[in-house]
Parts: sequence; C-alpha cells; structure tokens
Amino acid sequence: MRRLLFLFAAAAVTVSAALPALAKLAYPDAPRGAVSDTYFGTTVPDPYRWMEDVDAPQTTAWVKAEGDLTRQYLDAIPQRTAIRDDYRKLLDYEKVGAPFHQGPWWFFTRNTGLQNQSVLFVRRGEHGTPRVLLDPNRLAADGTVALAGSSFTHDGTLMAYATQSSGSDWQTWHVKDVATGTDRADALQWSKFSGALWTGDSGFYYEAYDPPQAGAGNATLSALGAQKMYYHRLGTPQSADRLVYTAPNDQFMAAGRTEDQRYDFFYLSKGDGNSLSWKRTAEPESALRLVFALDPNVQYSPVGDDGTRLYIQTNLHAQRGRLTWLDLNDPTHRLHDIVPQSADTMEGVSLLGNRFYVAYLHDAHSLVRVFDLKGRALGTIALPGIGSGGLPGGHRDDRIAYYSFTSYTYPPTIYRFNTVTGKSSVAIAPKVAFDSTPYVTEQLFTTSKDGTRIPVFVVHRKNMPLNGSTPTILYGYGGFDISITPAFSSSVAMWLQMGGAYAVATLRGGGEYGDAWHDAGRLANKQHVFDDFIAAAQMLIDKKITSTPKLAANGGSNGGLLVGAAITERPDLWGAAIPEVGVLDMLRFQKFTVGKAWVTDYGSSEASADQFKYLFAYSPYQNVKDGTAYPPTLVMTSDHDDRVFPAHSFKFAAALQHAQSGDAPVLLRVESKAGHGAGRPTEKIIDDVADRYAFLVKNLNFSPTL
Repeated sequence: MRRLLFLFAAAAVTVSAALPALAKLAYPDAPRGAVSDTYFGTTVPDPYRWMEDVDAPQTTAWVKAEGDLTRQYLDAIPQRTAIRDDYRKLLDYEKVGAPFHQGPWWFFTRNTGLQNQSVLFVRRGEHGTPRVLLDPNRLAADGTVALAGSSFTHDGTLMAYATQSSGSDWQTWHVKDVATGTDRADALQWSKFSGALWTGDSGFYYEAYDPPQAGAGNATLSALGAQKMYYHRLGTPQSADRLVYTAPNDQFMAAGRTEDQRYDFFYLSKGDGNSLSWKRTAEPESALRLVFALDPNVQYSPVGDDGTRLYIQTNLHAQRGRLTWLDLNDPTHRLHDIVPQSADTMEGVSLLGNRFYVAYLHDAHSLVRVFDLKGRALGTIALPGIGSGGLPGGHRDDRIAYYSFTSYTYPPTIYRFNTVTGKSSVAIAPKVAFDSTPYVTEQLFTTSKDGTRIPVFVVHRKNMPLNGSTPTILYGYGGFDISITPAFSSSVAMWLQMGGAYAVATLRGGGEYGDAWHDAGRLANKQHVFDDFIAAAQMLIDKKITSTPKLAANGGSNGGLLVGAAITERPDLWGAAIPEVGVLDMLRFQKFTVGKAWVTDYGSSEASADQFKYLFAYSPYQNVKDGTAYPPTLVMTSDHDDRVFPAHSFKFAAALQHAQSGDAPVLLRVESKAGHGAGRPTEKIIDDVADRYAFLVKNLNFSPTL
C-alpha cells in the first residue's frame, strides 16, 4: 500500500504530460447505415444495425480497433499498474463458503486467495478431513471453465454438476461419485437456466434447448427457442433422454422435491410468477396435479410439508410476502396464514428443527425472525449490523446449520448456528487486508421527482470533508424484483482505501419493498427508476459528499440500461460513467439470446403503440443526441455474453462517439472469453478493476490516498 501511495503521488505530477486530459480521441471509423424500422407510424433509424452481426469481418475489425484504442488509453494512465498490484494484494485472502451436507457428506467451497475458480471440497461428517471433490482450475489452463450448478442425491452419494465455459450461460451436466471423486461418462449439453432433480440414484430431470442449427450463426449467442425438460437415466447417451415437457416459448421450467421425498413439484415460470403442480414421488408415472396456475406476478415456493399439509411462501394477496399452508387434499387449495404479511419484505424461509426461520428486508437490509409451526414469534437471530444474510440453511432435523453475513465493510463471515439453543458462533472469519475502522455506512434518504422516498446507502471515511471533493461511485440496478442489499466487495474496499466514497441507491423496480415497489419501476413506470437514480445523485451533490466532476455512475445489465439512460437524460450531472453489459437498445432487445424473457419487466416495441412510445422515450441508444457533451464513458461488455447481446454495447458506444461534442473520452472495453459476469477467472477480475479505477482516477481527476 505504501508503494501505491508513492506511485500515485509521483504520477499526479506527470499525468497531464503523459496523456492530456482534453486530448480528443480519434475513434475507429464506424459507418452509419441507412437502416430504419417503422413502429406504429414512427420511423426510427438504426445506423449501426450492422454491428448486430457480431462475427462479421466489419464488426470484428471495428471491435478490435476499439479495443486497441481503449488498451492504449488505459495503459497510458500511470496509476493503473499500482492499482492492479494493490488490488491483487487486497484480493489475496482465503474465501470459504458456508458448509452444507447431504447424507453423511459435508461440502464447502474454498479459494486460497488468487485461484481463478473456487474449489469444491467434501468431507465425511462435519469435522472430517476435507479432500478436493472438484477443482475447476484443472478444467482450463486460463481458468475460464467454472462450476455453474450442482445437485446431490438424497444420500449424497452422487453429484450432478454443471460447467460453463468462458462465462457463457450454456451448461454441460456431468455426474461424479462423491466417495471416489470419479466422473461417470454422462455428459449433457445445451442446457441453460437449469437445475437437476434426482430420482433416487438412477437419473435426474434437467432443462435444455435444441442445439443451434448448423450455419445459423454464433451458437453461443443464438436466440433461444423453447425450453424443454428431459429425464436422463444414468449410463445412457443424451440422445436417449426422455422429453418430459416443452414450455411455451416465453416460459421456463423447474422441478423440486420435498425433503422427506414425499412429493415432487413442477413449475412453469414467467416474469416474477410461477405455476405449481405436484405428484407423489412414489408414483412416478402418475399425472401432475395443478395447484396454482401460472400468474406472471404471483410466486409460490414450497418450504416443507407435514403429511398433506404443505407449507408455502407466497405473495398471493400479500405484496410483501407471507408464509402459508394448504391441504393437498383440499380441492379449493385455500391458503391459510402462518406468518402473515408484515411491514417488511419477506425474502426467504427455512424450516429447521420444527421452526420457521424467516428472512426479511427492512429498508433494504436483512433481519431474521423465528416462528414456531403455528406462526408464534420466538425471537430473532442477532446479526452484527446493517448487512445481508443470516438465514441458516439445512435440513429439517439438523441440529447444526450454517449461514453467512456480510456488509459493505464486513467481509463474508460464516456462522455456525445451533438450532436447539438458537445460538450463533463465528465459524470462519476471513483475514482481509482491509481495516474497516476508518469507514462508516450511512443510510440516507432522498425524494424522487414524484415525491417518492428513496433510500441511499453511502460508505465513506468517517472524516470525509463535506466540500464536494470526494470522488464517488453511485451504483444502481432497479429492476426485475431484484433486491440490492449491503455486501462486501474487495473492489469497493479498494475504492474506499483510494479515498473514494461508494453509494448504492435503492431504486424502484427492485424487490426491496415488495411488489408495489417493483411495479412502480417497470413497464410504463420505468422512467421512475432513472428519476430515482438522478435524485440520488443530486442528493450526494447537495449534501456536498461529492460534486459533478467527482461523481461516477455505474451499473451492470439492467443497471447498464440505468446508466445509459442517466447519461442520455442528464449528461451534465456526471463526471464519468461506466455502463456494464447493458441493455441499451430497448426497441430490439427481445430479438436476441434470452431477451424475450424480459418483456414482463420492459414491455416490447412490437406489442403496442403505448409500449413502443415509452420504450422509445428512454432507450439509451435511440436517445443519443448529436452535438451533446457526454461525460467520460467506459462502455464494458464481453464477447461471450449470451445474456445481454454484446451488440447493445457496440451500438451505444458507436453512437456516443459519433455524437460527442466535447473532448471527454468514450471507450469500449470488450472482455474476451467472458460472459455476463458469472464464472470469470480471478485474473480477469483484477484487470477489470484496474481498468475501471484507472479510468476514474484520470477522469474524476483525483490523486488517491491510502
């Protein structure tokens, strides 16, 4: 850290000479085509449509030229090497996941510090000698093959596990014998968004798609057809797998089983809702019995059972969630409250030791309350502070269970929980080279454009001057009923050590305050999300935590859309922006990869004139205006992102570069052999952080202190 301080101090004197702050970049030529579409009488030009052919020579040449320019720019920033070196040191600590068991076997993940992928360990008994069960680092020399999912037989003897390559969502399922660690010959390809439900030890259900047709273009990035559920019998080829069900084209499937192996459940899902059907496990050929039909806005999640009494967490008639029971023999399927809806949002439920452990969000941070089977309150699990986690997971008769807790300045800590005494004790505390003492987390509140109260977490040094000088990252997401809660990040810790502040806005569209909060930020209400984010930024400026020249907007995926809208609507508000893997062309997102699944949150430009109108009004790509001074922007995507098609970022970056009237840089960074974020090797993460923070150091114009 002392070396980094020295280099920052030395570099601050020479940065202008090394790379002039106002030197306008010469961008690679990006021809503007004459393509346009007409939506309900409105003609919309799409000059960079050619970039949607991501493998065409013209596109690949342009992407390479953009990458060369970005690399030249970032590598010329003197502080980048020091940032990279110090972040590597900060990241180099042991990371252990919460242990869990199946039968006599206990499993946990461990990363010694800088391994590209965490390793899965197993031991017999809670305190047995651990051994490696699966080391993904041995599957690819560059660390780009990751463990994407796993499922164990009821007795723990067999593990089905999925691998993903280069960050793609495509999975290949394998089977491993837990006792010996040896793999069987089974290999199931073209699976995506799938789990594995074992039926004894003879086989399992899984979900897959038809392989892309030969010659149909990029197989990794191909648009998805209908998801299909198959049954695979061990030892047989995938071609012999039995097709169980084909979902409608805009829906997904999943299967589950009660812990007592009494009932199997099958789900169809769309948007934020799912159907619920069941059959008895002992009657595998019996017909499914529908309990609840699919409603895109209603969720049903079985928690456990007592005979024909099924415990279900649901938001039916309870927009913040409730815990209920129903009698499977009751043809009316009436739900009876156990734990009614409360003022806080119910996030999850565990059934342990004949008690319900219920996780809630209170102003976007975690609480865990305990109830008996009749819903009588028995207390809480005491958590260390404002953060995320605390819900123990395990089996109903477990005496011991584990949970994790984390916050912005509290690294993920594993607790061992005794279900009999209700006591927790620290089991694994990471040793991170980060002293949280100088920092504080505040939860502030601001008012959005329509008067709605918006929470904002702000993490900063306790002695931060309130004069607008602190470089600040404002992060947001705001969509898909996803809750963004306080969690430790080594990169955020690094930013704090560099002297920055980190803010997270709790935006409408998320799930932090239940269904009404989500509904207020989707479809025709999506503009509220951008208004909330802009209000959070203005609050940080008004309170003199930061100022426009020191404020950076950041978000990924749906959060990349957020940043794109924030800088096209208020380009004057930001000192810099980093949209990552963003959905940036809102008129065509549904045509690529899994985009059709997002229509429930966004709508579709093809569905109705009203939906086209509001999408067109905020779509970042279509709202880039020529002659506008946009803030310094680093657009980030990956070549294997089959969640959000990388052409979104290509087209947006090209449009910004063409329109830019000022001298602020607009750069495109395309990560190779990476996807939407999952499964990235550690080395790529280190380079990512070094690049983004070097970009911010230069463009927010500050000299970090440590």
